[in-house]
Parts: sequence; structure tokens; C-alpha cells
Amino acid sequence: MKALRFRDSLKLVRDAPVPRREGEALVEVICAGICKTDLEIVKGYAGFKGTPGHEFVGRVVESPDPSLVGLRVVGEINAGCGHCELCLQGDPRHCAERTVLGIKGRDGAFAEFLSLPVRNLIGVPDSVSDDAAVFVEPLAAAFNILEQVSVKSSYEIAVVGDGKLAQLVVLIIAQIGCAPTVIGRHKEKLEIARGFGAHRVLLDTPALGREWAGRFEVVIEASGSPSGLATALAVVKPRGTVVLKSTHQGSTPLEMSQVVVNELAIVGSRCGRFRPALDLLVSGHLDLSPLISRRLPLEEGLRAFEEAAAPENMKVILQIG
Repeated sequence: MKALRFRDSLKLVRDAPVPRREGEALVEVICAGICKTDLEIVKGYAGFKGTPGHEFVGRVVESPDPSLVGLRVVGEINAGCGHCELCLQGDPRHCAERTVLGIKGRDGAFAEFLSLPVRNLIGVPDSVSDDAAVFVEPLAAAFNILEQVSVKSSYEIAVVGDGKLAQLVVLIIAQIGCAPTVIGRHKEKLEIARGFGAHRVLLDTPALGREWAGRFEVVIEASGSPSGLATALAVVKPRGTVVLKSTHQGSTPLEMSQVVVNELAIVGSRCGRFRPALDLLVSGHLDLSPLISRRLPLEEGLRAFEEAAAPENMKVILQIG
């Protein structure tokens, strides 16, 4: 099969093995989105080797459960061992033996086929388009913030970043009656954030940390950049909470004295549950088209990665099936 494979560099191959795993479903990928984590993986993040990609919609072609064959699906990306305490409680996101689609120990979605356990698959209703379904995984990641942190409508909330994930965080925060402030570096993207519910948008300048120091109860850092954490620490209130959503290759400088003196809580936030995200898409109230910059075939995957890395672009979707 055709696939984008990463080892020392990203390459398109045409003879990759079809990833059949015993007891799992085989999914033909329809389309897949390139996210910031994928861009960091090809810089060395997480030490991953293989086929990247974890935001996808596809169709089941083989399954231990025959009733799933032909079903259009998205898939939870964490595949747990199935027998540890976390897995038995239905939450493999921190299973010590887990594999993660396109990120850890499991080939991902930038290929004609992928494999996932049946329990990871969720059917996509006909009312949800393929383009919209690609956003289930990052929408779920945005929803995960609400699972981890108490956010009240009366709070002053800031989102640091104006990229794809930051925009979805704004959308989710707006769903619960908050009107967040968005801090970013691209005027055009900040205007998109207004459309998703941002109350105020601010350009991230050297003076911003002084002008807005200690303003926000909760700051969600989703810039994808090491510098975003410094901005978040500058504008959060004493005894406030900073939620970290960014993943990137390399270390992040952190002035820990700010955390101690201001008695801050720092919360790492990763994968979320897919069901709330899919239910929101089924409601039909979202137009995510402003977040899609380009669609390219898998054969142009290297160019797609270049486009996805361009600061002016949002989501680049690989059309595969």
C-alpha cells in the first residue's frame, strides 16, 4: 500500500505492508489531517518511526465483528493492553503498555489502511461530512480541558495561540458560555477566532505580558511554541491555572519561581473522549471550513507537510481513499 513513512526523513512509499493486527479491525482511510504533533514528529518528537497521522476518518473493510464492515468510522488513538486497571475502567489513555496511532508503537493514518481495536472505533453518522469527521480527534482534545479543569462562565479565560487546536479550544470554551481572550501572532487567524467565539483578541508582543499581567483565572497554552508558556505564565492570575496543550520537539525554558511565588497550578492536557466531540458535530451548529487551508492527495504528502508548516495555513487534509 501507499504510505508516508518517517525514519530519518519523511518519504512516500508504495510498498508498505498493510497493517493487519490480530483481533483488530482494518480501516481504509478516506482522509486524514496534518496537525502540529505530526510536524513535530518529523523533527524527532517522541522518537516515533513509521507512519504518522492520527486525525482520520475511514471505512472498515475487515473486522472480527462483521457488522462493522462498511461502516464509516473515526477512532480513539490510544490502544491499551486491555487488562490493566485503567483499561478495565474504560480509559486506556495512560495505560503503561498502550500504543498510540501514529505517535507511539503503532503505524498511523497517512496511509491507505490502518489498524485499530474494534473498541476504539466509533461510527460516523451520515450527517457529518468527511472533512468535519477529521476534526473529531482535536475537538476531543479541546473537550478534555473541561474534564480536567473547572471552568466557570464568570472566569476570565485566555487562550495562547491562534492555530488549529487553539481555534477549537476557543470554540469549546465558548460552548459553555465563556468569552475567551485569544493571544496570537497572526491577525488573520485572530479574526477567525472571533468567529469561533473569542471576546477579545490580542497580538502577542513583548509588552503584552506587562500590560495584561495577572489578568486571567485560567490560561490555555495552545501555541505549539516553547514561547507560549512564558506568555501564559505572565498573564495568569496568582493561584490561577495554566493548561498546557502544546507538544513540540526539544525542551521548554521555564522560570519556576513564577510558579512558586504566584502559587500556580500547571495542568498537562492530552487526548480527550471522542463521543462529546462527535455529538457536537452531529448537532450541525459548527462550520469548521475556515480551518481548512488545503486538500492534497497522499501522493503529494511531502508537499502537504510543507504547506501544513507554513505559518499562514491552518489544517491541511490528505485525501487518501
